[in-house]
Amino acid sequence: MKMQIQGETLRITDIKELGAANSNDFRDKARAALTEAQRNIDIDLSQTMFLDSCGLGTLVSLHKTTCSRKGMMRLLNPTPGVQQILELTRMHRLFEIVKN
Repeated sequence: MKMQIQGETLRITDIKELGAANSNDFRDKARAALTEAQRNIDIDLSQTMFLDSCGLGTLVSLHKTTCSRKGMMRLLNPTPGVQQILELTRMHRLFEIVKN
């Protein structure tokens, strides 16, 4: 996992999986990387092959964090499997999903 700050946005890339084994660590590192200047989070899911309910919970938690800062969270280029999970759980209605 890599994190970059781009203006008001924290961009997170290189996520192979987001599940019970690493979701709490992922959330904690993302929150720790946010400074007062960052309101938005972009999470690149183009390499994510696994997402479970714990991972979804982490995404919801980070979404709430950005909302409390009057910002937004975007999910970028989810893999087909991850996109399917987002749609089955109706999370695609909560998150802004950007496909390039």
